[in-house]
This record gives sequence, C-alpha cells and structure tokens, in this order.
Amino acid sequence: MSKKNNRFEISEKEGSSLKDAGLVQIIVDKQTGVNYLWVKSGYAGGLTPLLDEEGKPIITK
Repeated sequence: MSKKNNRFEISEKEGSSLKDAGLVQIIVDKQTGVNYLWVKSGYAGGLTPLLDEEGKPIITK
C-alpha cells in the first residue's frame, strides 16, 4: 500500500465541531504555501485565504 501524499496540512486547530463556538483551522497548501482560514459552526462553514496587512496572501515556506 502506498502512502498518500496530501496536498493540504492543518497547521493550527482551535475549538470543536461539536460545540456552539465551532471549529477554526489554519490550513496550508503544501504546493503553494498559501495559508487558509477554515471556520465551521453547525451546518455552515467558510474558507478564505489569510491576508497580510497589504492584502497579500500569507505564504509559509
């Protein structure tokens, strides 16, 4: 069995999808280095790139 090479990695995680406050994760695209914010609360969720003070995407090298 070959090891799956995942493109995305969770770098930080707070909360729980089982609580009212919801789940917040920072997800990093390992190919581009772009950081995304994922928020899930109940049946709703949202994903957006994290931006610096100049409006440029935050990139992890």
